[in-house]
Amino acid sequence: MSKVLTPEILAKSGTEHGEQLAVMQWAALNMKRFPELRWLFAIPNGGGRSAIQGARLKAEGVKPGVSDLMLPVARKGYHGLFIEMKKAKILPSSVRPEQKEFLEFVLDNGYQGEVAFGWIRASQIIENYLT
Repeated sequence: MSKVLTPEILAKSGTEHGEQLAVMQWAALNMKRFPELRWLFAIPNGGGRSAIQGARLKAEGVKPGVSDLMLPVARKGYHGLFIEMKKAKILPSSVRPEQKEFLEFVLDNGYQGEVAFGWIRASQIIENYLT
């Protein structure tokens, strides 16, 4: 019998990757409540990569500082929502200058942009945005 992968289990790794997996699992589990979650997607800008893979992604248009998640749904006067994911138990100083710059840019251009320290905070941001 296989174990059900709940957001809590996915986030147990304590990594940003685990937290983001948990957000996506939370979204999958809440699509009946919020059908718009179907369009929540990840932007592959972070993570360790080989030099060759990094060069390929850069050539494809990957940009440093761009947030990890995007929900292209207009709500509350915003065009959509960007979320920069961080591990649950780290300091706000872990947000890099280019990430702050991107969030300021999206806010100036009619999008909501937030930093989420952990999957629970990210799910709260999304739920607040959609309701």
